[in-house]
Amino acid sequence: MTSQWGARWKVAGVVAVALAASAGLSGCGGDEAKAGDGTFTVGHSEPDHLVPANTTSSYSFDVITELFDNLMTLTEDGKAVPLAAASVTSDDQTVWTIKIRPGQKFHNGEPVTAQSFADAWNNAAYGPNAMGANDYFSSIKGYADLNPEDEDAKPKAKTLSGVEVTGADSLKVTLDAPFSQFPLLLTYPAFAPMPAAGLKDQKAFDEHPIGNGPYEMDGNWERNKQIKLVAAPGYTGPRKPKNKGVTWKSYSNADTAYTDLRAGRIDVLQTIPSAKVPEAKRLLGDRFMTRTMSTTDYLGFPVFDKRFDNPDLRKAISMVIDRQGINKAVYNGDYFPADSLLPSIIPGHRDNACGELCTYDPAKAKQLFDKAGGFKGTLELYFSNAQPTFAQWMRIVANSLRDNLGITDIQFRQVPASDYFSMLRERKEKGPYRQNWEADFPSPQNYLENMWGSVGNRMGWTSKKFDDLIAQANRTADQQQALALYNQAEDIAIQEMPMIPLWTWAGQGGRSKNVDHVTITPYSTGLVATEVTVK
Repeated sequence: MTSQWGARWKVAGVVAVALAASAGLSGCGGDEAKAGDGTFTVGHSEPDHLVPANTTSSYSFDVITELFDNLMTLTEDGKAVPLAAASVTSDDQTVWTIKIRPGQKFHNGEPVTAQSFADAWNNAAYGPNAMGANDYFSSIKGYADLNPEDEDAKPKAKTLSGVEVTGADSLKVTLDAPFSQFPLLLTYPAFAPMPAAGLKDQKAFDEHPIGNGPYEMDGNWERNKQIKLVAAPGYTGPRKPKNKGVTWKSYSNADTAYTDLRAGRIDVLQTIPSAKVPEAKRLLGDRFMTRTMSTTDYLGFPVFDKRFDNPDLRKAISMVIDRQGINKAVYNGDYFPADSLLPSIIPGHRDNACGELCTYDPAKAKQLFDKAGGFKGTLELYFSNAQPTFAQWMRIVANSLRDNLGITDIQFRQVPASDYFSMLRERKEKGPYRQNWEADFPSPQNYLENMWGSVGNRMGWTSKKFDDLIAQANRTADQQQALALYNQAEDIAIQEMPMIPLWTWAGQGGRSKNVDHVTITPYSTGLVATEVTVK
């Protein structure tokens, strides 16, 4: 989930997506899942933050989307509809009028007003606050004044000139340019409101968020253990929980999480480790859950490091990755090898857009590698510990690099999931790194601008032609014309290959006998906790 029009760095991803809401888990096993009290337990990886605008991690979104109601939410088919908003409208796609549904309250009793949103957005967009999702607000007029290009310069303003409170329940938002997908952007967790109490002490708020959503905190965040939520008694919105609460249990190992699911110590696991999938299908039966996903894995390059600034080197590495072979060896043949920068469920996906550059061809890869002058020194490969499969496929890639390109000095850098995206944001990586993206909303812009756009991408890659095409597509009201422009931009990114598309995930989760009506979306919202029923 970051770009001028959205979040670039999820887990996903959050999007997130990486960043992804259905990204892997791992662990610290624990107590038996509660039975009979109307609550249920979900396993996932440890979040990094719970302040909505200070994260782009899907692990954090798991919790945040239950604590907060955004102005808009996504339907199952990816359409934006009002949630905390009564309406979001515009005549020119530049100036937007937002009416907020009256009568809403935060969990501490504070009223939810237009000011609650304006204050939260200004806090997120103000550069010195260093919020993780700061770039999500870059489409709003006045953003540049809060984020000077010179990091040592003082911002010219503390609030976004494009955000105007026009009444207790109304906002006027002016963008720098027309953007027809602004309502979709408002579904992203970073745009959640914050109460005055949270803005006064954000460190305390991170430990005990005070939201306006269907669940509220039950005690503080128990770091590296669990986050307990209970149904909020004063909630008046449309997402009324069909259960009494949900506990998000943190794991540092996906296999441990799966073991706990089998034993009934947790009730839902959004992603079962691939090595366990054949067994899970057999043991869980109809409780094994498959779903379409938008989460795609990539291998990014630190182009800011001169050793990686030759496109032929990057193309060679792409062509020496056996996507089909890795899919069979690591993912039981269930994943979908990438042939485009976009997953197939996103409008604008074109079959085989990547062509030979995403096709395993060691001989041609070696020709490109030699043309680029080879690679000298240690090649470091970065990935998180969120899923054991990350290390498995990285080892296969390393073997191919050794065998086919002659790169012998390769080192693995496995980083804790909770620290991984902070490392990438700070550009501390010294070699190719695993990146993933899970759709914030179903648009090619959400992938292309957020991950390849020159403003804030992790690679340090820039292309004026790419940026100009994205900007033109963003201004184009006709959907088909916009898709054609996004595709032209995609072609530029493919030919430069600063980030290699690898494969799109297959959604493979499971539930215990204790719960029913478990739905997991392909977007950053992930599990729809409110719909889960407890037997």
